[in-house]
Amino acid sequence: MIHNKTPKAMKLNKNIAVSDTGYIFNPTNGDSFSCNPVGSDIISLLKDGVDKAGIISYIIEKYDVNQRTVERDLEDFLIQMQDSYLIGHEQ
Repeated sequence: MIHNKTPKAMKLNKNIAVSDTGYIFNPTNGDSFSCNPVGSDIISLLKDGVDKAGIISYIIEKYDVNQRTVERDLEDFLIQMQDSYLIGHEQ
């Protein structure tokens, strides 16, 4: 099921610290997270300003997975990131 709360234009919040190994720290509330290589790629792409379609294309090509799976998993990942105050709407 697709949730409507995922931002169409999303951007990693400016104060979020991200390591190359997938460790994420939000200094605003002290929360920290770690993610797998796919999550690290998504975060890196968000930092570079890549849109949702570009992220989907990149993940499909790099990991050889089907588009439907990538779309669903990306949607879930972005919702989790938004709920954790890591991404927000681009103004």
